[in-house]
Amino acid sequence: MSKGEASREKPVVGIIMGSDTDLPIMNESAKMLAKFSIPFEIEVVSAHRSPARTHEYASTAIERGLKVVIVAAGGAAHLAGVVAALTTLPVIAVPMATTVLSGIDALLSSVQMPAGVPVAAMAIDKPGAINAAIYAAEIIATFDPRVAEQLVAYKQELARSVAEKSARVKQQFAERSAAK
Repeated sequence: MSKGEASREKPVVGIIMGSDTDLPIMNESAKMLAKFSIPFEIEVVSAHRSPARTHEYASTAIERGLKVVIVAAGGAAHLAGVVAALTTLPVIAVPMATTVLSGIDALLSSVQMPAGVPVAAMAIDKPGAINAAIYAAEIIATFDPRVAEQLVAYKQELARSVAEKSARVKQQFAERSAAK
């Protein structure tokens, strides 16, 4: 994947991760952003192993046109907090289950930010990666009516799928009850 994979437009969302091992999970964010036709870029940076690269990425994000940064990290999960300290853009953390603590350590690191350095923390791993992209889309929808319309349609589809599942469950229950 490369910059702007969702389209040839200039990226408005950055997806960064502390390691390339996070990519299988963070592909879920990329897929959701692509679903909403939101241009994004994706990079590997590390708060601990490449602090200068992290500083450069975060401190130039606004001038590069980004509006939101989604950050995946496991363990100590300092990456989201470091990025939030270096930019005024919204930062969304996706805690990764990379240690024996199954992501609880990363979740706690993401939510325990000091006052003045906010980070929005999502669920651990795949659900968090999906929700981070949807949350980024909701932020972008505040100034992009096209994305706002797509979000409305997406939420309507979610509701429709629940109604369909409910109808199937009721039908299966009725058939089992009738067979007794």
